[in-house]
Amino acid sequence: MTPLSRSDLADFPYFLAVARHRSFRRASQDLGVTASALSHAMRGLEARLGVRLLNRTSRSVTLTLAGESLFSALSQPFEAIGEAVDLLNAFRDQPAGRVRMNVPGDAATHLLAPILPAFIARYPDVKIEVAVANKMVDVIGSGFDAGIRYGGTVPEDMVAVRLSADIRWLVVASPDYVARRGAPARPEDLMAHECLRMRMGTNDIYKWEFDAEPGPIEIDVPGAITVDEAAFAFGLVERGAALGYAAEFAVADCLRDGRMVTVLDDWPSIGPGFYIYYPSRRQVPTALRLLIDFIREQRPLGL
Repeated sequence: MTPLSRSDLADFPYFLAVARHRSFRRASQDLGVTASALSHAMRGLEARLGVRLLNRTSRSVTLTLAGESLFSALSQPFEAIGEAVDLLNAFRDQPAGRVRMNVPGDAATHLLAPILPAFIARYPDVKIEVAVANKMVDVIGSGFDAGIRYGGTVPEDMVAVRLSADIRWLVVASPDYVARRGAPARPEDLMAHECLRMRMGTNDIYKWEFDAEPGPIEIDVPGAITVDEAAFAFGLVERGAALGYAAEFAVADCLRDGRMVTVLDDWPSIGPGFYIYYPSRRQVPTALRLLIDFIREQRPLGL
């Protein structure tokens, strides 16, 4: 067996980042080095090992068969090293570490933003990185420690921890829209209205849900506009473009100051709140555990 050099050991984390992201640019952002330095390190690693690990094109990076084998062999040991280093938090005066999360816009604005200043004040050596994206991603394959999603959309193979109370969903409109088009009296009346269609993180179009007897109703509402971002949708609703379907907490200010009104109040829908999720096979890093505990302590959206 050829002995490993110190350079090999130093470059293996770089290789793992490139392999996870399939991109020098994204891996360099993750690691805090330049893409050119990362590319140079990978060429040096390949030269020392005597085998090509990466296929490079102008648009993408893929792993060779040798690269796939090395990635598979290194991933678990380096995870174990990270967990071992994290155990040192028990001996620190102040916990340290970094948490990288992928979260939807509503969770970023209404769940994390209210508590992060106080969290960082309590744990100044913990670093938080938040990627806001409504599209579902493979959080582990993309290099994240955890993700936050509504309860019904959490991947089944993950450990999920509730972060908020159940959520009440409302149909909202601008006063101008109601004056022009009237208000629907029953969920079925939506078929004669202009509605904002929402594309979910799974790429499916969301069917508006209503609680009714003898059971829930789902309606694939009509509409000329389809969006995948809540703030954009609310702006369209305020301008009278269409009816919208929204979490109560997200439109509370608009309802309070009269920019929006609710319709179909007799058919509310209650859905699962936000959950944070992470892989079951992994020891929960100290920084992530502290963040989960802090959100549950502060309860920005109830619990």
